Amino acid sequence: MDIAIVLLADTESHADAGRMVNALETAREAVENGAEVEVISGGADTRWIGELAEPQHKYHKLFHRLLPYMQVCDYCARAFGVLDQVEAAGVGRLSEHRGHPSLFARLRRGAAVLTF
Repeated sequence: MDIAIVLLADTESHADAGRMVNALETAREAVENGAEVEVISGGADTRWIGELAEPQHKYHKLFHRLLPYMQVCDYCARAFGVLDQVEAAGVGRLSEHRGHPSLFARLRRGAAVLTF
């Protein structure tokens, strides 16, 4: 199974944090069950990278576990001013379609695309 999990949640509310955690838990479950997984951070969600990269963050261990599967939208990381944090965390960047990840390409290859 091929899954692209797209996070678009900001860092400003409890609801946003809930979406982020649900997305990461879904990714962990998929990885543990042998799925091909991509976790793509886009929009305001790119702000989470710097927070989750902090060792004291409650979900740092989960973030670190999923780091090999994580990538961010290059355009959005730049637009939200977090490119330095993304690079420091070692998260890859995607810019396949006008600076953004191509969700269409993932659908075309048969991946399930889940958004949070």
